Amino acid sequence: MSESKKPRVVVVGAGHGGANVVALLRQKGYDGEIVLVGEENVHPYHRPPLSKAYLKGQVPLEELWIKPTEFYGEQDINTRLGERVTAIRPETHEVELGDGERLDYTALVLATGAAPRVLPLPGTDLDGVFSLRDKLHADSLGGRIGRGHRVVIVGGGYIGLEVAASTQFLGGSAVVLEREDRALARVASPQLADYLVGHHRSHGNQIVTSARVTGLAGEAGGVRAVLLEDGRRFEADTVLIGAGAVPRDDLAASAGLRCTAGIEVDLAARTSIPDVYAVGDVTCRPLPGMTGHFRLESIPSAVEQAKQAVSTILGLPAPKPEVPWFWSDQFDAKVKIAGLVRDIEDTIVRGDPAEGHFGIFHLRDNRVVAAECVNSNADFMAAKKFIQSSAPVDAALLVDPSVSLREVAA
Repeated sequence: MSESKKPRVVVVGAGHGGANVVALLRQKGYDGEIVLVGEENVHPYHRPPLSKAYLKGQVPLEELWIKPTEFYGEQDINTRLGERVTAIRPETHEVELGDGERLDYTALVLATGAAPRVLPLPGTDLDGVFSLRDKLHADSLGGRIGRGHRVVIVGGGYIGLEVAASTQFLGGSAVVLEREDRALARVASPQLADYLVGHHRSHGNQIVTSARVTGLAGEAGGVRAVLLEDGRRFEADTVLIGAGAVPRDDLAASAGLRCTAGIEVDLAARTSIPDVYAVGDVTCRPLPGMTGHFRLESIPSAVEQAKQAVSTILGLPAPKPEVPWFWSDQFDAKVKIAGLVRDIEDTIVRGDPAEGHFGIFHLRDNRVVAAECVNSNADFMAAKKFIQSSAPVDAALLVDPSVSLREVAA
């Protein structure tokens, strides 16, 4: 164990959650040691653009830094990039690195994120088959797509649809294969899914649902097609596996932390073991006013949990709970979602989808519990307020876009 006895916070994972934890610790006055360990040999960067602006070559990596690279030195944050924590030893308050070095901690924050789901299909080891989770993935994928290039995407979630839109921008053609009977089946309402699928088809992308992939065919070591159970074959120069992500909780589980579809935490980001916290995509977390635990893959959730963890570590008042929200950009459609689309009793569409800007409000007990907004920031901001306050709304007024959103609360 290190001879240092100074207070030390070790943060494992240099994504959005980890970067915000170390920044907030200094911002809130922590003067102990801070060590940020990240497997990638680059400073923390924004990941959502990997499937959009970065993949399309519209922004360089330097514009994606979460904090300027000099920030970490200026704030006396020890960045251990290109290194990996291989074990957690809660009984001695230590973590072990890949080379055997041990770091002691007074508080440990796990921000290990999620990894692309691996599909047990023949042919996924062929050249030209990709997943998308980090900049190396995006660099490799973007370097192949060009005019006339055929991309087949296995998975009709947000990542798959975003990459399909980016493929069109780069001059290629995209086919999205979704095993469920509609795209975005687990993460969006049928109304939003129908709109986005229609938007893709109007731009020339092919969306195929109820598509059960049985394998990938290759030639000379490279992928050439994706095969379906019903015998159909989709020719491909490149294949993206976009079948969701799984929490990287193996490290936590092996240390004895309670994990169920992610590391279980409370509203203060505490795990089941004292002095160990977790934030971001790796966590399974409670939400105020809702029963159960949820794994939210979103930047806002990671930032909120970073605030929770830092407040707990420093003994500060708990931050105010925030409404979960998410976003996606596809072609000219800027989608913002507030709340979780689940246990819905009524759905109201405000505005005309044919005009390209509208809001889909989901109600339970005459209260807005979620909203999906396309090119309509006013609807999105109002929805967040409605959800936060849990105030009843007048559905007859909400559906009428000529009525101000300020007048909708009952």
